[in-house]
Amino acid sequence: MEKITFAPEGEEAIDFYVLETTRLGGVDYILVTDAPEGDGEAMIMKDLSDPDDAEALYEFVEDDDELKAVGKVFENILEDVDIV
Repeated sequence: MEKITFAPEGEEAIDFYVLETTRLGGVDYILVTDAPEGDGEAMIMKDLSDPDDAEALYEFVEDDDELKAVGKVFENILEDVDIV
């Protein structure tokens, strides 16, 4: 499982484990969890970076409509994952 480090400005870095990726409406999304195994919390992040950026820039999806739409895509891909 791929591990990424999310480092919010001014905050401590957090490791996440990528469960799945998808592209919807021209935007790349990743489904991540905070636990490498077991019952971690699943979260959806979207890629805000430009193709020329050296590092990816992600943010958590907070818009309810966007979260529901992308969550349904991930649920179809991974049938046993509950997206909150």
